[in-house]
Amino acid sequence: MLRKQLFATTLVAGLMFISKGVAQDAPSSDDKLSASLTLNHDAFFGFNPMMALSYSLSDTDALTFYGIQWGAGTGSAWGQWTEFGVGYNKTIGAFDINPQLGFTMGSLLSSGASQPGIIGDGIVPNLTVNLGTDLLEGQFYFGYYGALSDETAAGEATNNYVHYWANLGVKVTEFFSVGGHFEELFLSGGQINGGGELDRVDGYVWLGPYVQFQKGNAGLRFSFGGNLADEDERFAPNDFYKLSFFISL
Repeated sequence: MLRKQLFATTLVAGLMFISKGVAQDAPSSDDKLSASLTLNHDAFFGFNPMMALSYSLSDTDALTFYGIQWGAGTGSAWGQWTEFGVGYNKTIGAFDINPQLGFTMGSLLSSGASQPGIIGDGIVPNLTVNLGTDLLEGQFYFGYYGALSDETAAGEATNNYVHYWANLGVKVTEFFSVGGHFEELFLSGGQINGGGELDRVDGYVWLGPYVQFQKGNAGLRFSFGGNLADEDERFAPNDFYKLSFFISL
């Protein structure tokens, strides 16, 4: 019950905050709202589209919402894993700094995908920092996926994960850019029903270049390379390849 209350409270508070802003400036509220869609497909998660909304509060501040449909890929086996969150974006010079708090619905964190999916499966504090200049583009992301509920049976375990990446590229022309991408995912631990904790296990350590083609607010990026994690220890066996199509409205 506590996990559902925490999820509901965060969601309602975010909606009340944005509703207040809309009510204060209703005639121009549409101009303050922007949306983006990113269709991601990679070697581990498979298809995982992400949707994001941003409501501008000033030239440098915005309230943000996001959702990821992990269940479109491998997450279908994790109780149709779904992530939703709210946050606050601050623009400082060429950087957009966006801390957010997300929640997962499903079974991966609460039972290691052994039990049915639930609301409030896990909590996801995360941070995204974007860089954009006339010459450079880049992004840093860090997210901790922690079990918010324990739905395990005897011998099963909750799962906690750390997922982060960093990339940096150069805008070679108006429509073409090239850069490098580093990304890591690992199981950081979990509680075993019956006593004990899970050890850390590497998922993947991806490193390689990317190429990107963009026209206006739409673009296509292909990233590829090697999986540097130990072949005998990692739970993600594939090489590194990721394809993303993105559009902003």
